[in-house]
Amino acid sequence: MSDVKALMLVGGLGTRLRSVVSSKPKVLASIGNESFLELLVRQLKSQGIRQLVMCTGYLADQVEDQFGDGSRWDVSIEYSKEETPLGTAGAVKLARRYVQDCPEFLVLNGDSFLEVNYKELIDFHRGKPQTAATIAVTRVQDAGRYGTVNIRSDGRIDGFAEKTGANSPGLINGGVYVFNKAVWKFIPEGPASLERDVFPRLLEQGVYAYEQRGIFIDIGTPSDYLRAQELLRSV
Repeated sequence: MSDVKALMLVGGLGTRLRSVVSSKPKVLASIGNESFLELLVRQLKSQGIRQLVMCTGYLADQVEDQFGDGSRWDVSIEYSKEETPLGTAGAVKLARRYVQDCPEFLVLNGDSFLEVNYKELIDFHRGKPQTAATIAVTRVQDAGRYGTVNIRSDGRIDGFAEKTGANSPGLINGGVYVFNKAVWKFIPEGPASLERDVFPRLLEQGVYAYEQRGIFIDIGTPSDYLRAQELLRSV
């Protein structure tokens, strides 16, 4: 796993979380005695992934000041800073030079935590040589606020359903992806979203889902941020 690089999407504005985290980027929101982003760094490092690229934007200097070159966590951290908001896909494209020579690479949302076995996820992806992307998915009790992923019996994704608001269980995108080089031609220039602009275009190429059954935490809203505090105290 030492050859795998991870792009961490940590540049979001976090507008819905401003009422509880007003002066720093949401990825630096405190969870116990550390920041949420530190939990993600520790998770990656614990599984042998030590080459990290933080895709920063809003209040980027705070992220870089806290994490520096990563040596405190025994990882290597580089930074790809967007000057204007580019969305998740735009941020990945901006960081292309850091993973240009990688046969595949990880991408993680910086505002969610998924209990995932990265080796199994990457091995699964490598076992599907014709696919450009694999998405880690997880089953939640209230999928209405996320939108769901439609999957065939072989794990190939058929499509994505929009948020419905209905309180019902389902499989959702867990915010952890494996991409290979084929993905670049499907990311448009300028601001763009992986979820809205890239994944639907990739479906014909073959996008696969790999289900994870552990903890999923999203800190996108004040209620979820409080839930994250409670969940991580129980781990």
